[in-house]
Amino acid sequence: MIDRFTHDSALLVIDPQVGVDQLEHWGGPGARRNNPAAETHVAALLAAWRQHGLPVIFTRHESIEDVSPLRPDGPGCAFKPDLQPLPSEDVVAKSTNGAFFGTDLALRLRRRGIDRLVVAGFFTNMCVETTVRTAGNLGYDTYLAHDACATTTRVGHDGVAHAAEVVHALAVATMHGEFCTALATRDLVHLTAGSNPELHRVQGNEAGEALAATA
Repeated sequence: MIDRFTHDSALLVIDPQVGVDQLEHWGGPGARRNNPAAETHVAALLAAWRQHGLPVIFTRHESIEDVSPLRPDGPGCAFKPDLQPLPSEDVVAKSTNGAFFGTDLALRLRRRGIDRLVVAGFFTNMCVETTVRTAGNLGYDTYLAHDACATTTRVGHDGVAHAAEVVHALAVATMHGEFCTALATRDLVHLTAGSNPELHRVQGNEAGEALAATA
């Protein structure tokens, strides 16, 4: 059974920024993105968390790379119009892939008594995956909203372009069962209203062990 999400359960929305739509920067010429419904699913999660008064945290990538669409002085750094944080919601600025590196995210979570995370956003195999892996290793009870994430075509070291659908699927497969439990948005939304005995946590790390060790 997976217990209901309560005030110890934060929705962590990774980099829902305008600049992630510059696909050729991220995936090379002719790059495509998978899961065009990702923004709709993120919005559904936000609506559920806000309805129940649960904690919501956004990350905003502020790149230090000269050519990045996510430089803080460029228009691409802005949040997407339909995925804006409310004034009461935390925004964590970062310049690396992982939301825990070089930020005060862990401190914010500790101060608010949060040890469960639901992660969604962009890109599945980059900032989402790095954050999920770290959260799992730190002992957070971590859930990935796999249909509320998306990525782009990726060109390998050998010049082969790998389809966005394949990159996304392999990233989710790598995270699920080791660093997190991957669930669909509909299941995560339902968990804000009540526990579900038919769902099962499959994260490899026991939640709370590493957190207790660093408390």
